[in-house]
Amino acid sequence: MYDRLHNLASSALAEKEFKQRSSRLWEEPYRQASAWKPCAGRKVPTNLGKFDKNNGYILISANGGLNQQRVAICNAVAVASLLNATLVLPQFLYSNVWNDPSQFGDIYQEEYFMNILKGEINVVNELPPHLRSLDIEAIGSLITDADLVKEAKPIDYIRHILPLLVRNGVVHFLGFGNRLGFDPLPSNLQRLRCKCNFHALKFVPKIQQVGSLLVRRIRNYGAARSMLDKQLLGNFMLDNPSNNHDAAKGPSKYLALHLRFEVDMVAYSMCEFGGGENERKELQAYREIHFPLLIERLKNSSPISPAELRKLGRCPLTPEEAALVLAGLGFKRGTYFYLAGFQIYGGKSRMDSFTSLYPNLVTKETLLTPDELAPFRNFSSQLAALDFIACATADVFAMTDSGSQLSSLVSGFRTYYGGGHAPTMRPNKKRLAAILSENSTIEWHSFEDRVKKMIEEGQRVRVRGFGRSIYRLPRCPECMCKAQ
Repeated sequence: MYDRLHNLASSALAEKEFKQRSSRLWEEPYRQASAWKPCAGRKVPTNLGKFDKNNGYILISANGGLNQQRVAICNAVAVASLLNATLVLPQFLYSNVWNDPSQFGDIYQEEYFMNILKGEINVVNELPPHLRSLDIEAIGSLITDADLVKEAKPIDYIRHILPLLVRNGVVHFLGFGNRLGFDPLPSNLQRLRCKCNFHALKFVPKIQQVGSLLVRRIRNYGAARSMLDKQLLGNFMLDNPSNNHDAAKGPSKYLALHLRFEVDMVAYSMCEFGGGENERKELQAYREIHFPLLIERLKNSSPISPAELRKLGRCPLTPEEAALVLAGLGFKRGTYFYLAGFQIYGGKSRMDSFTSLYPNLVTKETLLTPDELAPFRNFSSQLAALDFIACATADVFAMTDSGSQLSSLVSGFRTYYGGGHAPTMRPNKKRLAAILSENSTIEWHSFEDRVKKMIEEGQRVRVRGFGRSIYRLPRCPECMCKAQ
């Protein structure tokens, strides 16, 4: 789609190979980032009478993949505290999309979760015997996403859920996708959300061990220990490279890229990506099978053209566009990239424009042997946990879609534990579309300047705004402390 710019990028990268200029691409551009420190794990005074009047038990069956479930878990922790209820260890719904039967204990350490939250809320493994035989739906205690407004407020739970809980002794949230808003919410509940997300949810040793192996191989065994390593890898934290004879084998820095260009996202966007009539037919056929509600909605609305959608910044970035942004920022051709996510729409041919500029591209499938991956086959959430680790511990993390749950949670984790030394890059797709629209005339130096300004603007140190995700933007008094 951008042959001219691609050629300019290729020439620019070739020139950079011979220049030994120091690069600040691997650093946070704003010093204020290091002023914020983790605080959500701090001990709070225990209210000895807090659990004397327990109102009942909360069950949750979370839908979606790994990252949607993580948000649902921490929202459920906050709701349990709000309603003075006991939380039963969350269950995960099986989805035909994710095809993963994993449950909480297959991904997260159960005892660790319960111990970290001890004194904040009661967490138990299962309902007491006298409640197990209840038909929860028959007594009116089954709460689906249709029963709660999206981004519900605490008053909604007090008015509609608490009476059911007190009357029946139990409520079961089925799905629980985005059913607790971020504001207004009492500060103690916001802190509890952060404590859950950043402290209580630890991956099981099986995931930590293979995650550690994955990161070792990306870094060619050269690694500096960091707080992110410690939090995500636990006892499997990387060895000090000075003690490892393999440390000199290659570069230790890498950029993790979450390239959201899977067929479902591409089809749902209604955009076009240079594939002509064959691409249009293929994506329309996919929509008719997988997104029937979208098809019905489109029948009753005025269509927006693919060109207008792109202009508005609503189209997923292609691998080619992602490579141009990275080249515009100044990353050298020899940079090591870890690619997170599932199958890229268009496969190898779609990735050729990226790898022609940046050949050092690896994935978990290329770094781990079939035997090492075997325990994770058919468990997409567990595979996603490996991507989470590789992205969160990367020297730089770049995303192409800031609305992705993985990108949001990873960037939040890097903000929380990165100490101001874990840069994250997110493009403004609307601004980028305007820049790329000048493909046929823009000079490379102008392209570089505009791309750099766009990315630096997104890296400014901002305090979480009202209604914004506390998981993605933890810089706020409930989660982090700012040095004076």
